[in-house]
Amino acid sequence: MKKLLVFVFFLFTIALSAQSDTAIVFLGSIDSTIVTDVRYATTNNFTGKVLYPTAKVYLRKVVAENLSKVNSYLLKNFNLRLKVFDGYRPLSVQKKMWVILPNEDYVANPAKGSRHNRGAAVDVALIDSLGNELDMGTGFDDFSKIAYTGNMDLPADVLLNRKILHESMAKFGFDPIKTEWWHFDFKGWSRFSILDVEIK
Repeated sequence: MKKLLVFVFFLFTIALSAQSDTAIVFLGSIDSTIVTDVRYATTNNFTGKVLYPTAKVYLRKVVAENLSKVNSYLLKNFNLRLKVFDGYRPLSVQKKMWVILPNEDYVANPAKGSRHNRGAAVDVALIDSLGNELDMGTGFDDFSKIAYTGNMDLPADVLLNRKILHESMAKFGFDPIKTEWWHFDFKGWSRFSILDVEIK
């Protein structure tokens, strides 16, 4: 009987692990105060095409929860909030992007998969109390060196805005990448599998 119970528990653990690995949540269900501007649900993106059927942001639950903490921290300490451009991205969409821009400095090779495909990356900006985006030196999806996170040859206010964003995100487990000031990977992203679940 004891062996049977152990076996049943083992199967339950596997099932629970599989469920959590494939689960992504709607960001709005975790924090409805986070503003979104899902560019890939419009033509206002580097591809010039509508890639998502709906303007909703999905993430792994733990990623969404920590992003909510960032938003609360920004509001409390700077009277600022996040604007989210992208979160989880289906692998099929990644393949379409790669056809248009096969450059791993900006678009992950779908053969390897993206952190976005795992629901563990976000593209964000800062907005003020009126909903205006703070100046970050470039807009979203700008593939020039001005957008590099290490670029210090920028106006003081832009550098300060980037500093606030990067330090606030880092405080809750988000790491920036070299080429895009707006992109952040959640620590431990590799534990999540690549998904190709359609956004609805």
